[in-house]
Amino acid sequence: CSKDAWIPESQRILRELGERIGRFSETVSQDPALLEAGTLAKYDALVFYTTGELPIGAQQKADLMAFVEGGKGFVGVHSASDTFYEWPAYGRMLGGYFDKHPWHEEVTAKVEDRDHPATRHLDERFVITDEIYQFKAWSRADVHVLLSLDTASVDLNKPDVHRTDKDFALAWTRRQGQGRVFYTALGHRPE
Repeated sequence: CSKDAWIPESQRILRELGERIGRFSETVSQDPALLEAGTLAKYDALVFYTTGELPIGAQQKADLMAFVEGGKGFVGVHSASDTFYEWPAYGRMLGGYFDKHPWHEEVTAKVEDRDHPATRHLDERFVITDEIYQFKAWSRADVHVLLSLDTASVDLNKPDVHRTDKDFALAWTRRQGQGRVFYTALGHRPE
């Protein structure tokens, strides 16, 4: 999926979700200059669907971390785990970093927490076609796993499979200070 396709599609989905549930409105921006304390104070959560080293300075990084640790929310979607490798605090806050995507195919996801608001509407398992990530600097002990890959639905002998523990989380939550973090590895494909 090209960047040109996913940015407008993710904006549309976020806007429609906010309108449908009536609990939030969104401001969409690709301007990293907005990641400053004064601007961030106007919001309850940030959503990143990003990749690479974003052009923000040390003060903006400190402001972003203070925003989350001070009690706000952070949502990372798909490639947000492929962001800020040169800023280890970001990877710790998110819960891990992207480490290849061995599969881009139909897979089965297991819902590990059916009581969480993000997953309670899902069946115990569901089938999805997506680009499936594995993670480094990630530990189940540091996150609350919501979704994971049913490894029986994939070929674990592919060359890019690095996790010897065969633990492939697809979505999780965690606390960062007083803040809340939600990450989903799903979301590569527009549908």
